[in-house]
Parts: sequence; C-alpha cells; structure tokens
Amino acid sequence: MPNNLPTATDLACRHLIVSGKVQGVYYRASMVEEAQRLGVKGWVRNRLDGTVEAHLQGDGETVARLIGWARRGPPAAAVSHVLVELAEAGDYLDFQAIATA
Repeated sequence: MPNNLPTATDLACRHLIVSGKVQGVYYRASMVEEAQRLGVKGWVRNRLDGTVEAHLQGDGETVARLIGWARRGPPAAAVSHVLVELAEAGDYLDFQAIATA
C-alpha cells in the first residue's frame, strides 16, 4: 500500500474519505476550523452514504497535520478509517464546508 502522506516541501493535494461516526458530531465544522487554523485550502462535505469527504491542499507538512487530525476528528466523532488518495490541485481561496453529495 503506497504512503500517500505528503512531504514538507510538496504542494500537497489529497482526497479523503472518512468513515465511522462522523456525521452529526460537528466533524465538518471542526475540520473547517482546523484547516483554517493550519492554512490548508479546499473543502469538506457529508456524503449520502454516511461518510465525510474532503479535498485538502497546502504545503506538505500542514496537509499531513490535517490528515492526522482527520484520523481523530472532534471529541464526539469515532473515526474508523481514513482513505487518503492523491488529488489534483484546485483553485481554492480558503477551506469551507460544501453541500452534501
């Protein structure tokens, strides 16, 4: 299995699918707060299948830190798995929650 964690000097773009008890527990809003604190750009949304999906973009170190946060989530969450995939760069000004898909 490849290690899709970025290195510190990369412009890192990663797509995440987060499974577990991650909806209805303030996960998206907490991820927005953490991403903005770290300076990561992109988006997060709930999916109809009960998972949370996110696109992260920033320097490798901060994206890796947000991925680490995603594996824990906010206190009420119970994250069981985070799928991390390479992603294409986007044109993002900030990090925000978007509509459920």
